Amino acid sequence: MKRITILIADDDAEIAELIGLHLEKEGYHPIKVTSGTAAVQAVQSQHIDLAVLDIMMPGMDGYEVTRQIREKHGLPIIFLSAKTSDLDKITGLVIGADDYMTKPFNPMELVARVNAQLRRSTQLNQPVTEHKAVLESGGLIIDPDRRSVTLYGQSVELTPKEFDILYLLASYPKKVFSAEHLFRQVWGEAYYEGGNTVMVHIRTLRKKLGEEQTKNMWIKTIWGVGYTFNG
Repeated sequence: MKRITILIADDDAEIAELIGLHLEKEGYHPIKVTSGTAAVQAVQSQHIDLAVLDIMMPGMDGYEVTRQIREKHGLPIIFLSAKTSDLDKITGLVIGADDYMTKPFNPMELVARVNAQLRRSTQLNQPVTEHKAVLESGGLIIDPDRRSVTLYGQSVELTPKEFDILYLLASYPKKVFSAEHLFRQVWGEAYYEGGNTVMVHIRTLRKKLGEEQTKNMWIKTIWGVGYTFNG
């Protein structure tokens, strides 16, 4: 049976050890490092199934680690940080993290979130049993097999969740999705404080689709209800 390897990157060795002990009890194989540079090297040198990253680390912070990981890898990333402001959380999610927990933390809650992210990752990587259609609207082309998006012939780089949100909305033009529905469909989890997470991803999606100049061209907000694809 393939063992699941979890990378723990935290400059506090006691915290890393605590997390590692709880993950081992769940049957996972933890790898502990104390710097951002070591975290990137670990992902580049071996197979990692999920990463738990601190933000404030020596040499290279967790944001830069995530940027470098996302250049080549789609593994789930959970930030575990003492930075507690909404801006810190939004920054982490926009950069490419899948979840964000603040310190002090409950180790069992962290394990539960690790389990949830791994379940979702497994579901996304199952063999495709049915062909999903390429969606086209005006100059926007969304290819689910390649997980690629082009806008007027130019490639649009999206994070995995940004792509999932866009494809779901575009699959049902004019249908209004609540933030709760989007969160449940895309994150595959119970809706807890998910409204801001959805809002942040919608905001970055709009920016990448050029909606700073053409408001509501692709994604329209129905105030008090949710979001709809306007293509």
